[in-house]
Amino acid sequence: MSPLFELHERPDLDSPAFIIALDGWIDAGYGAASALRTVREHNEFVTVATFDTDNLLDHRSRRPSMQLVDGVNTGLTWPTIELCAGVDRGGKDVLLLVGAEPDHTWRAFSDAAVDLALEFGARMVTGLGAYPAPVPHTRPTRIVSTATTRELAEIVGYIPGQVEVPAGVAAAIELRAAEVGLPAVGLWAQVPHYASAMPYPAAAAALIEGLDHAVGVHFGTGDLIDEAAKTRTRLDELVAGSPEHLDLVRQLEEHVDTIDEGQISEMSGDELAAEFEKFLRDQGS
Repeated sequence: MSPLFELHERPDLDSPAFIIALDGWIDAGYGAASALRTVREHNEFVTVATFDTDNLLDHRSRRPSMQLVDGVNTGLTWPTIELCAGVDRGGKDVLLLVGAEPDHTWRAFSDAAVDLALEFGARMVTGLGAYPAPVPHTRPTRIVSTATTRELAEIVGYIPGQVEVPAGVAAAIELRAAEVGLPAVGLWAQVPHYASAMPYPAAAAALIEGLDHAVGVHFGTGDLIDEAAKTRTRLDELVAGSPEHLDLVRQLEEHVDTIDEGQISEMSGDELAAEFEKFLRDQGS
C-alpha cells in the first residue's frame, strides 16, 4: 500500500472508468471545473481514498481557510485530494480523482493513482482539461486528445504534427498507466482564446459529451447547454460593438470551417505553445 494515500472503502466495482479532474492546472473557461461540478451535483459519489496532502501540496500556495467566530479560531479547512466512486446514469461504475494538483512527488503520486486504478479494476484512465485556442465562439466546441495510443487519439481527435507544451500531472498519470498496459487519454476542450479567462459553459458540456463518446460513461450536462447559450448571446453582443472583433471572429470561422474533417487544428506547434504561455501569464501562473 502506498504511503501517499489511505484507503477508506473497497467497493465492488465492475471495470470502472478512472477520470482525473484535478484543479490547479490549465483550465481555460473553467471547462473541466464546471464539468466536474455538474457531474458531482447530479450524481452521487463516495470517498474511497484520500491522499497525504501534507507531503503532496505546498500549503503556502494552497493555504487552508480559517473559520473565525467572534474572533475565535474554530477550525481550518484543508485542501484535499480524493478518489471518489459512483455510477453514471446508465449504472456504469466510475472513479473520480479530484482535488488539488500536487506540488511535489509527481512520479510517486502517478504511481499511487495508477495503483488505485488497478486495485479497482479500472478499464481506462481519462483526464479532463481545456485550453485557449484560435477558435470562434460561434462554432461548436471541439475536443482534442492527449492519448497513449494512436487508436484513442483517432477516436477523440488530435492536433496533427509535433507540439511541445507544459504538462500537468495528468500527463504523468497517462504515461504511467500506459506503462502498465492501461489505456489512457486526455480530453481537452478548445476554448476561444478571447474567452478563456471567463466561464465558458460550452467547454464543460463538450467535455461531458466527450466522456460519453470516448469512454462510454453518461452523466448528462445539467444546465450547461442553457448556460452556454446565454454566454454565446453575451459574446455576440460584445463582439457586435467592435468592427475589429467582428473581423477577428470571421477570420476564425473561416479557419475552422476549412479544416478537413478528422483534423482538429492545423495551427503550428509554436502558435499553440504561445497560446498556452499567454494564458498562463494572464492567470499569474
